Amino acid sequence: MNIIQQILKMQWSDYLDILVVAFLIYKLLPLLRTPHIMRLARTVIALVLIAWVTSVAKLYTINWILNQFLAIGLLAFVVLFQPELRRMLDHLGNVKLSKFFGMPQPVQEMDAVITQTVRACEAMSREKVGALIVFARDQRLEEYFKTGTPIDGQVSDQLVRNIFFKNSPLHDGAMIIRDGRIAAAGCVLPLSTNENLPPELGTRHRAGVGMSEATDAVVVIVSEENGSISVAVGGMLKRSLKVATLDKLLRQELHTAQPEDDGGMFPAQVLRKLSGKAKEDGSDEKK
Repeated sequence: MNIIQQILKMQWSDYLDILVVAFLIYKLLPLLRTPHIMRLARTVIALVLIAWVTSVAKLYTINWILNQFLAIGLLAFVVLFQPELRRMLDHLGNVKLSKFFGMPQPVQEMDAVITQTVRACEAMSREKVGALIVFARDQRLEEYFKTGTPIDGQVSDQLVRNIFFKNSPLHDGAMIIRDGRIAAAGCVLPLSTNENLPPELGTRHRAGVGMSEATDAVVVIVSEENGSISVAVGGMLKRSLKVATLDKLLRQELHTAQPEDDGGMFPAQVLRKLSGKAKEDGSDEKK
C-alpha cells in the first residue's frame, strides 16, 4: 500500500526523472561491458548479496566483517582498479554523441568498408601477408589511436594491402578503422593474458584478442604463417574463417544489411557463445 501511495503522489517531474535515469543506464551499460569491468561488477554484486544473506540469516560476525569491508570498499576499489577506471572514463569521454543517441553509421557506407576490407583480407590471406585490422564501434579507441600514425584515408582494397605490405613501415602494427575511414595504422595494442589461448599463437593474434578483451572492437587477424583469417570479439577468437564467413560475420557485428541469402552464415550469437578458449584448427603464426 505504501508503494501505491507513493506512486499516486508522484508528479510529472518524478516520471521524467525516472525516464532519464533509465535511458542513461540503458545507454551506458553497453559501453562498460568489457570483460574486465564485467568481472569487477560481478564481484561487487556478489559481495552485496552475501552481506544481505548474512544479515537475513543473522550471521552477525560474517555480516559485520562484510559491512566493514564494504565501508572501505569504494576507496580500495579506486586504488586497486585505477587503470580499469581510467580506461572506462576515457572510453566514455570518447563516445560519439550520435552513437550514444542511437544514430549508427549509414549502412551503405559500412557495406562498402566491409567489402573493401574483405577483398584485402582475401588477397593478403592468399599471399600470406600478416594483418591486424581493428573496427571501432561505440568506444573511440583514442588511447590506441595515439600510438600509431594518423591516416584518415578512405578504406580501399589497395590502401589496406599497401599498409600491410611486408616492406611498409606500418605493417607490424594494427590498423584502426572508425567512422568508415582508416583512422590510423601502426598502432600498438594490448596483449591478452588469457592462459587458455594456444601457446603457438603469435603476437599478432594475442594483440587482437587483447584488444577485444579491453574494448568492444571487432578485430580481424590474417596470419603471416599460413594465411588463415581469424576474428576476435569480446575476448573470444574464431579461427580459420572462410572469406564468405568473414564477410557475413563483419556485417553481423557492425550492424549492416545482410545479404538475402543467409545460407551458411556464422552468426555473431554463436561466436559469443563460444568458450573463451581458442580452438586449434591448424598451425598458426609465431611472430
